[in-house]
Amino acid sequence: MFKQDASSKTQMEEKVYGMWKEGQASWEEYRNVVRACNDATRKTKVHLELNLARDVKDSKKGCFKYISSKRKTRDNVGRLLNEVGALVTEDMEKAELLNALFASVFKVALRYPRPWR
Repeated sequence: MFKQDASSKTQMEEKVYGMWKEGQASWEEYRNVVRACNDATRKTKVHLELNLARDVKDSKKGCFKYISSKRKTRDNVGRLLNEVGALVTEDMEKAELLNALFASVFKVALRYPRPWR
């Protein structure tokens, strides 16, 4: 029940967004639909977590599956292009490249300070 409600609200949000982009709906209408969609999604998530907590004694597998899905993180950084245009795949090279990039961003700010008014 909750999942179907959130799904229909999401479809409605996409429809109203298209209408707003074409000028057929006002910003307030779109904002109200987005808020309703967010509320439905939030309620669905809470309902799912309550059901998992209630049924943990009967089905431990479902609970642990949900927990492990929330714990997954992504540790790797994808391949990068250096100044020459070559792919960088080694971790140390990636770190040096990103360090140089971030250092150059902050150096530009120091090189050109804003004038006092």
